[in-house]
Amino acid sequence: MMNERLEVKNFTKFLLPSLLGILLFMIPISYQGEITIPIAILSGILQDLLQRYLPGIMTLLITLSAAGTLLAKISKPAFLQQSPFLTTLFDVTKGWVLARTLGAVFAVMVLFELGPEFIWSEGTGGLLLFDLLPILFSVFFFAGLFLPLLLNYGLLELFGALLTKVMRPLFKLPGRSSIDCLASWLGDGTIGVLLTNRQYQEGYYTKREAAVIGTTFSVVSITFSLVIISHVGLGQYFLPFYLTVGLAGLAAALICPRIPPLSRKPDTYYKNAPKQNTELIPEGSTPFQWGLSQAVAKAKKNKGLKEFFSDGGKNILDMWLGVAPIVMAFGTVALIIAEYTPLFKWLGLPFIPLLQLMQVPEAVEASQTLIVGFADMFLPAVIGSGIESEMTRFIVATVSVTQLIYMSEVGGLLLGSKIPVSLKDLIIIFLERTLITLPIIVLAAHIVF
Repeated sequence: MMNERLEVKNFTKFLLPSLLGILLFMIPISYQGEITIPIAILSGILQDLLQRYLPGIMTLLITLSAAGTLLAKISKPAFLQQSPFLTTLFDVTKGWVLARTLGAVFAVMVLFELGPEFIWSEGTGGLLLFDLLPILFSVFFFAGLFLPLLLNYGLLELFGALLTKVMRPLFKLPGRSSIDCLASWLGDGTIGVLLTNRQYQEGYYTKREAAVIGTTFSVVSITFSLVIISHVGLGQYFLPFYLTVGLAGLAAALICPRIPPLSRKPDTYYKNAPKQNTELIPEGSTPFQWGLSQAVAKAKKNKGLKEFFSDGGKNILDMWLGVAPIVMAFGTVALIIAEYTPLFKWLGLPFIPLLQLMQVPEAVEASQTLIVGFADMFLPAVIGSGIESEMTRFIVATVSVTQLIYMSEVGGLLLGSKIPVSLKDLIIIFLERTLITLPIIVLAAHIVF
């Protein structure tokens, strides 16, 4: 009887937090006329409450990050060195010291409108500090706080056992990565990066797996996809648009992990951490039975609310102080290049013959949008909204959503995380995704129009 009660207690310890995690991160609900998820609703409420103060709060956090990093590198105070968490957070390589410092300088310049206007204008640094970073502040807060519900109570162990036979042959990934994809798809790409980064650090993903998931499965949410297609004046085509996004995204997810640079990432673990999970299902057990037993065993290890909030708090600080400065630094530089130089227009020139070959109307105008998405996911839709051809606007919107690597958001997050991808990697993957998805999208556009 005692053992039965214990088993019920442990099963409940797995089931209730996991169901709450699924509800918060993955169940789409209708809210104020939009389909969204509870985490996004909570983030929106917090953002509305603090709207006036968030640019200042983010500037303070980014400045604290730079100050803590410089302190850790120059004077190495004892309180930093005695804390493994603070050491990991602030004792970073020289490149990240420079990036965090640059992010802090940009944030202060934008907040107080100091220095050249091209840094703090509403199309460059102003876009990041006043539009994007306030969203990231609230998303990081709630996603970071409640992330342990997905990570610590066995949900990933259950899905890992159930979906390994799907994810391994198709994408060369563990079954648990399916949760990262779902959380991104229904919620936000930033949540997928947050999930992947945490699991990589804990030894659940190899360097190759973390790089593949971060660059391939941190997909644009349904909500933002609707914003993009509406902005180019084609909201009535949302269904064929999103079906095309799904088909093109699947093709990229199948091909990109099998070619460099992702295929060349080593199957070693973060700082040589030991592998934390096994995908081998013992004889006599079904995937569900084995996954459930692993999930319950994981849930048993949790020590209560104190550990839950401690883990959540560390997630939040890691994102606020580790990632936000990188988004500010790289995002501002990318947007300055996009707004004030013809670089992206020049880089789009080689696509003109390709678009003409595929009989895309207004090929010259469309070519300008194909590379500019690397700076920000919304820029192709802004530039492409002036194109007359509906087919071409459809292509521009669809390509911009499937490219995934945007320096003002996911790209910056990836560089700020521990996931092993460099700026060079991101540029190559962005171009690969563009070349893989473009023919599929153009074919679909010819069918629709």
